[in-house]
Amino acid sequence: MTDPLRCFWTAQSCEPEKWTDLFEQARELGISFILLAGGEPMVRRGVIGAAGRIPQILFPIFTNGTMLDEDYLKLFETYRNLIPVFSIEGDQAKTDQRRGTGVYEKLMEGMGSMQKRQLLFGCSVTVTKENLSSVISSEFVESLKKRGCKAVFFIEFVPVTEEGKSLAPGEAERELFQKGLKQLREEYDDMLFVSFPGDEKSSGGCVAAGRGFFHINSHGGAEPCPFSPYSDQNVRDTSLKEAINSKLFLALQNGDFLTGEHEGGCVLFEKRAQVEALL
Repeated sequence: MTDPLRCFWTAQSCEPEKWTDLFEQARELGISFILLAGGEPMVRRGVIGAAGRIPQILFPIFTNGTMLDEDYLKLFETYRNLIPVFSIEGDQAKTDQRRGTGVYEKLMEGMGSMQKRQLLFGCSVTVTKENLSSVISSEFVESLKKRGCKAVFFIEFVPVTEEGKSLAPGEAERELFQKGLKQLREEYDDMLFVSFPGDEKSSGGCVAAGRGFFHINSHGGAEPCPFSPYSDQNVRDTSLKEAINSKLFLALQNGDFLTGEHEGGCVLFEKRAQVEALL
């Protein structure tokens, strides 16, 4: 292992008992953040409940907010290590266009319920060419702050099809985004802003493949990150420690995949042909 403080991405799957075992292994390894994503992770109440019972680990839960109900609010009051992170794409039109009609209204309702109970939550924004200028505006961030949001995760859109390439930020958009992000951090010093993968320069390169975090997919496969869906270990069959030290992860760490120069965006997605060759 490298740094014992590492992030750990996971997706909904497996039995709650299996996730409890994985969470316990993570705690013993010194992992302090486990990001629960999906799909929609709040479909799996058993998994969320199992996470809450590991207070040594902070669990941001990336959700569209549509399943937030009274039972979940009570769960978040009981287990303060569970932090909902609501997915929002900007204003109502942009959010409903991407997430579905009525989702924005449901998000606002959920944020109001969290704020009323003084519960900590954040927001996640998928940054595209279409919404970039609006989501890094002071007006947008101010609206989130007034609703009680304490952290914003900016996730750069990574295309997986030819059609999606038109939405992916280019170099000019990334420069504009980094400038806007710098201004937000100066203006809102009481909020946390995280850019993925934009912050990798300040962290010495990409932190995937166990350098800082890794991803467990819905089948239990340990992957370098969600945008690099390749695996040679499965946590159903091996320990978390063995998965972190898989041949694939070590090859990526010891090569120039994670720290070498690249065009921007997700380096492992950009170099996917080379990653596939390792397998």
